[in-house]
Amino acid sequence: MAHIRVLNHYLHSKFILLGLIEFIVLMYSVQAGGFLRAYYYGEGNQIVASSMQMICYASVMCVCSISMGVYTSVFHEGKTGVMLRTIVSYCFLGTASLSILYYFFPTLYLGRGVLSLAVVISLFAVFLVRIAFYQIVDLAQLRQKVVVLGAGTNAQYLIDCIDEIEDKRSFWIRGCVSCNGDKVVVAEQRLISSPSDWIHFCREQKVNELVLAPDERRRSEGGTFPVDALLNCKLAGVRVTQAVEFIEREVQRLEISMLSAGWALFASGFKHSWLRDKLKRISDLSLAFLLLLIAWPFMLLTAVAVVLETGFPALYKQTRVGFNGKQFSIYKLRSMTKNAEVGGAAVWATKNDARVTKVGAFIRNTRLDELPQLWNVIRGDMSFIGPRPERPEFVDDLNDQIPFYNQRHKVKPGLMGWAQLNYPYGASVDDARNKLKYDLYYVKNHSAFLDALIVIRTVEVVLLGKGVH
Repeated sequence: MAHIRVLNHYLHSKFILLGLIEFIVLMYSVQAGGFLRAYYYGEGNQIVASSMQMICYASVMCVCSISMGVYTSVFHEGKTGVMLRTIVSYCFLGTASLSILYYFFPTLYLGRGVLSLAVVISLFAVFLVRIAFYQIVDLAQLRQKVVVLGAGTNAQYLIDCIDEIEDKRSFWIRGCVSCNGDKVVVAEQRLISSPSDWIHFCREQKVNELVLAPDERRRSEGGTFPVDALLNCKLAGVRVTQAVEFIEREVQRLEISMLSAGWALFASGFKHSWLRDKLKRISDLSLAFLLLLIAWPFMLLTAVAVVLETGFPALYKQTRVGFNGKQFSIYKLRSMTKNAEVGGAAVWATKNDARVTKVGAFIRNTRLDELPQLWNVIRGDMSFIGPRPERPEFVDDLNDQIPFYNQRHKVKPGLMGWAQLNYPYGASVDDARNKLKYDLYYVKNHSAFLDALIVIRTVEVVLLGKGVH
């Protein structure tokens, strides 16, 4: 098959070739770093790294790149995601791994100066190699082939979900195989007949993955569902995936309608890390104080503009629901007219809301109205990254109408969130249900890397003025 499994990632053979080229580039980055350091200190053009040191450095960096999913991330996150993953894999994971390795094998040690220069040179050189690679190679040819087992409602729902990410697919669907008893819903041209020999079919058609999307779960336990054949395919190297897991991986959200009552107990993710929580708190406090130092003049000017347009008060607070359902007061610069909610009743914000003032429209687009929430971050009510906190009146209603809604409160709410990037408007129960799909994805998979990706994409959104009420 064209795709090969490496460190739990399925890579096309052309990605393997790219990796080999990068391996050579990484090796000579060590020599380049050594030459630069020797030249700076006037030590001449002496060889400062042995072949084993070069191979060790290149091997560790390549393994870290693959483990971070650098090569396949181009489909979902574009070149920005590739660059971010590469920086993390080289500067953090790679250098940390090399430091541990050098402790046990001192003869491989490069020295801090050479290592630092090698990492910097590696980043620039590898970025240039990948830019050239993406210009030469058609990414569409590198996508995996997928066959869906099922042709009913679930299969069609899966197809509808992946149609939303047409430009970001790392795969293309070869077809759907109908399971006996399921009413055929998918288009006729997508149907393929059930093969008598599944392994031969997968090899002949170069199928990399089988996605299980039958309408009846009972069929996966026996009967007409080819359990033995699928197990043989899995043992032969073909990935076998549940539809909900496939959508999570490719669309980067959790489909609530496909989740069972105990899904969180057995699914990967939902892991607590004391160290990660502490490091996130430290970074939250550091960033909050730094931004306050920079942003306080803008906050003051914004408050003056609000008062000049609609009078006092410039600041207002609302009760929101935070971590583990605890309520707290959130602070914002006022962007709506005074007494925007008649009788104090909670009202959904809408697109082009008539209650938003002229100054309010500007500060919403630039996110200036959110700056007072830095105080919430300092107090510990919020984090920089997390699901946006909702009002208690809405939460009580949504808990009754939407399954798993309360699970979004298992992490601290944030100024920026995965849902805000992927589904910006939240003006109804249906919108809340759709945003929950992304909030649950974050709760399940939150990590330092995902937080960094959200920050980068949020900066892009703010600069372009997208996704604002």
